[in-house]
Amino acid sequence: MVAAVNTDMFVGAVVDRIQNALYQRVHGFKRRQLVVLTKAVMLYARHQKNIRRSIVVLVCIGLISRLRQMIKLTTSERKPKDVKSGSRQKAQLDRQFFENMRRLVGIAIPGLLSKEFGMLVAHTVLLIFRTFLSVVVATLDGQIVSSLVRLQGREFLVGIAKWMGMAVPATLTNSLLGYVQTMLAIRFRQNLTEHVHAKYLANNTYYAVGNLDDRIKNADQLIAVDVAKFASSLAEIYSNLAKPTLDAFVYNVQLARSLGVESLFGIMVIIQASMGMLRVLTPPFGQLVAQEQRLEGDFYFAHSRLIENAEEIALYRGHEAEKRTISRRYMRLVRHVNRVFRLNVFYGMLEDFVVKYFWGAAGLVACAAPVFAERLPGAQRAVAAVQGASTFGDRTRDFITNRRLLLSGSDALGRMMYSYREIVELAGFAERVTELLTVLDDVNSGNYVKARVGKSAEKSLEADSGPDIISQRGQVIESADDVEFIKVPIVSPNGDVLVEQLSFHVTPGRHLLIVGPNGCGKSSMFRILGGLWPVYGGTLRKPSMSQIFYIPQRPYLPIGTLRDQIIYPDNASDMAQKGIVDAELLDILRVMQLETIVEREGGWDAVKPWRDALSGGDKQRIAMARLFYHRPQYAIMDECTSTVSMDVEKIMYTHATKLGITLLTVSHRQSLWQYHNYILQYDGQGG
Repeated sequence: MVAAVNTDMFVGAVVDRIQNALYQRVHGFKRRQLVVLTKAVMLYARHQKNIRRSIVVLVCIGLISRLRQMIKLTTSERKPKDVKSGSRQKAQLDRQFFENMRRLVGIAIPGLLSKEFGMLVAHTVLLIFRTFLSVVVATLDGQIVSSLVRLQGREFLVGIAKWMGMAVPATLTNSLLGYVQTMLAIRFRQNLTEHVHAKYLANNTYYAVGNLDDRIKNADQLIAVDVAKFASSLAEIYSNLAKPTLDAFVYNVQLARSLGVESLFGIMVIIQASMGMLRVLTPPFGQLVAQEQRLEGDFYFAHSRLIENAEEIALYRGHEAEKRTISRRYMRLVRHVNRVFRLNVFYGMLEDFVVKYFWGAAGLVACAAPVFAERLPGAQRAVAAVQGASTFGDRTRDFITNRRLLLSGSDALGRMMYSYREIVELAGFAERVTELLTVLDDVNSGNYVKARVGKSAEKSLEADSGPDIISQRGQVIESADDVEFIKVPIVSPNGDVLVEQLSFHVTPGRHLLIVGPNGCGKSSMFRILGGLWPVYGGTLRKPSMSQIFYIPQRPYLPIGTLRDQIIYPDNASDMAQKGIVDAELLDILRVMQLETIVEREGGWDAVKPWRDALSGGDKQRIAMARLFYHRPQYAIMDECTSTVSMDVEKIMYTHATKLGITLLTVSHRQSLWQYHNYILQYDGQGG
């Protein structure tokens, strides 16, 4: 037992010696650290001016470097475009993006005296005022906490009263900011939509975009959806970028006065390093947004085709085939959206960690540094000489104020990081809208991009095929009253030559009947005459388009009243200017044996879905009544009597002749030969 006791005492003595040695070493190490830290603080206090000057020089060098990078970015060579599609492979922040934005912003904000620019100025003033309120609230927050820890009840209550008083202008400013931003988005969309409509609804561009050019398949979705998204994103990006930028500048100035330039510089170095890491890890959101909009357009286009061709699809029992097509496009969209969401989860986690926690921790360390510096042995005088003596209440006030400013500054920088992603998404919307405007300009100028098919595609690949007929243009001459084709080739937009050269001459009162097999170019000739297709060669003489009226096999019935169906494309005011009244319209319907339709459908002002309300025969007679209302020089009749009886057909042609309308008719009915003076027959072999 004695041996065991001696062993325990020996072990205890050894442990005590080890602990004492470790304590002395650790204590000595801490003391050496403390001495080094104290010397560093005193060295900083002696050379503070030189350190601040060096930091200012470094900041200026950094700003100059950033400006040089931006200038290099904006003056770099434009990336090559995809010749087939007319667009780049992806949306990105390059010179093309800035050119797109300059073009679109010039449309959204017409000038410095415009209402939109005034709203933008008002929005800027509100942003500055809100930043000023934030600084005042941060200072007031520090004063309230300082009075609380110093047990100054009266000062505390006064601070609370001031706090509540600040709530009125703060809430009003926030509400006005939201209102002005929404109004800006509406005005931007209105200006862009009006600009697009002016191009899209002029010179048959709406027809050419879908039939003569392959670059845009869903112009309706671009106009109705993408323009609205771009306008909303543009209005949001100004607030989301200008406000945090202003906040960061003001808060940094305030913190530089309170903490010193050195602490702020250290924080900014950490922030810049983490922002660089985030930029490297940021997914290509602009490309992803542009691709999502394209997939949305394809999905929308599939449903539009289903609605447009519902009758034919139903008769073919093709619902399963259409379901497969629509499902494939929808699944491509879903897979893309899921991919974007997965990338957002990863990037959101990383961004939240850096912005909310890493930057917050760095700011708290910067706020606490002056407080702990005063507790270093031997450094009190140096720190007091630089910053002045402070009490416990002063330190509390300064810490709370600085912490509030740092948190607000961190939030501002975080919103700037978020806005980078929004800018990249804005680039995607800008790419789509600019592509639409570019295609509209090209189409208005007669420049089309159309894929070749069949023999045309094979011929275009031959080295010695000669000049491309699609790139050639003939001559169009406006005549007084005759129609003449002089060696005009009948060529489809995809390059198929239906007739190599067509020549004929029609004078007023000499009616022409055109016959031939299907697909030989009869309707194509009328499309060239009507200005829908270009003249790819030869010479075409024709009157102005106001003197040529086209009646298709399936007449178009617009949204509107029964009266509008007769006078289309005129409206009620145009009809009044011509001096025509409803009684004269009724006389026209009486000629077509259709006068009962007015009472049957509820009067001239009745509004119905006329496409479904009227039968096929009624639609064709309405179209003829429309011809008699306008009384043009020439009428193009494309199988327009296929659903009416021969008696009604006779009335149509004899009355048109009586009105002095020269008829150009496409029909397989031999009964129509008697109403025409000439017959132009296609042989189906290109002649």
